[in-house]
Amino acid sequence: MQALPAPLMAAINHLLGQAAWARERLAPFAGHAAQIKLPPFEAAFLVGDDGCISVPLPEAELEVSISLPAATPLLALQGKDAVMRAARIEGSAEFAEALGFVIRNLRWDAEEDLSRVVGDIAAHRIVAGTREFAAWQQQAAQNLAENLAEYFTEEQPLIARDSDIGEFSGDVDRLRDDVARLEKRVQRLA
Repeated sequence: MQALPAPLMAAINHLLGQAAWARERLAPFAGHAAQIKLPPFEAAFLVGDDGCISVPLPEAELEVSISLPAATPLLALQGKDAVMRAARIEGSAEFAEALGFVIRNLRWDAEEDLSRVVGDIAAHRIVAGTREFAAWQQQAAQNLAENLAEYFTEEQPLIARDSDIGEFSGDVDRLRDDVARLEKRVQRLA
């Protein structure tokens, strides 16, 4: 049984170190082993007494298996929830539920880590600036998409407008009803 790579294990333990609630949630499962499968890779870990993870013992029995699809890196671009929806979890229900809860809710406190390097105020400003920049980028992307949609519906009509689609659908419905009425009349005459 291959263990998680040491840098990944260190990163996860760092996140668990920032979240006492997560360690408390995992602590009852001390000594339990889990495996993560992401084709073609498979790696396992063991929950320690303190709620952190470690290298599993060779004789450790896997109690939970988390299988991720090969498209996980692409799903990760859509967010953690998309990855969690695609994951298939098998094994001990209680342990799997605890792991799933921790994975869904574990967040990196970047401001805390950055404050150790540059101080509290600078860390707060850097993180706030980064969030504002990310929000600005997201808004700019949304504006671009809206402008392109407007251009391709109004200026260069390659895409039908919602109102045109609704009108067309209404016309099709009326035609279907008219044809049905005509069929009934023809049947009465025959």
